[in-house]
Amino acid sequence: MDPLLHLITACAALVLLTFIVGARMLYVRVTEMRANRIHPQSIALSVQRSKNLEDSRAADNYSNLFELPVLLYALCATAIGVGHTPTWLVFGVWAFVASRVIHTAIQCTYNKVMHRFQIFLAGFVLILAMWMAYPISLLLG
Repeated sequence: MDPLLHLITACAALVLLTFIVGARMLYVRVTEMRANRIHPQSIALSVQRSKNLEDSRAADNYSNLFELPVLLYALCATAIGVGHTPTWLVFGVWAFVASRVIHTAIQCTYNKVMHRFQIFLAGFVLILAMWMAYPISLLLG
């Protein structure tokens, strides 16, 4: 498969994960609101949501998917835009996507903070390393 296509596919996989978590968040939230007879207006603000809703795992993860992954989208867009996609970048991008899938699985299920932190840190270091290495590889290559 073409390396650029790998980058696009990896980004699409991360977008799909975001939609899946968004659907999970909607399901959990509506189910809890119905069960506890919570009026939608009573959770209009984040402080109200944290006070009235018990299960925020999917909502918290949904927010997380708009934080660190933005750096992956930017890196992929840059690589696609300049047409420079080294092999290591393809592997790194897929490894980062895998780290987000694992992070999501942990956070949306048993939510053990230290397990979540370890996989977050792995993804953080990976995206940092890719952003440090990419400009160098672009200059050298």
